[in-house]
Amino acid sequence: MMDDLRALEDWAGALLAKLEPKERRQLNLGIARDLRRSQQQRIAAQKNPDGTPYAPRKPRQALRSKQGRIKQKMFTRLRQARYLKLQSDAGTIAIGFLGRAARLARVHQYGLRDRPGRKAPDVQYNRRQLLGFTDADLDLIRDRLLDHLAR
Repeated sequence: MMDDLRALEDWAGALLAKLEPKERRQLNLGIARDLRRSQQQRIAAQKNPDGTPYAPRKPRQALRSKQGRIKQKMFTRLRQARYLKLQSDAGTIAIGFLGRAARLARVHQYGLRDRPGRKAPDVQYNRRQLLGFTDADLDLIRDRLLDHLAR
């Protein structure tokens, strides 16, 4: 995966150097928006970048005093644009979480230990990769760049 990303970077770097900074900024912003949308859809589908499903949640004692099972998807709010921020300029694209959302995302991204509540014991979380490149993302970047250069 990293070799593909480096090859794409080498190939696109020479082409992007010929563009004006304003054009590069517009292109990067469009790519960043498409990548964020792709990440949001993948998180909603509960899949890691390699296509494997997220590790299931651990069962909780009682979510509510209702009969039956309450099924909640993980990260429903975290994938919103309010939390999943993007930054782009003529030279870079960055997509990530900020503030308290970044802490929660980091714990799940790397499978770290954390304390879920104020007086709760530490819990080892399973690894669930929220951010990462898929093959479709790399194709999206390449296609978007080719479309822009073809104009």
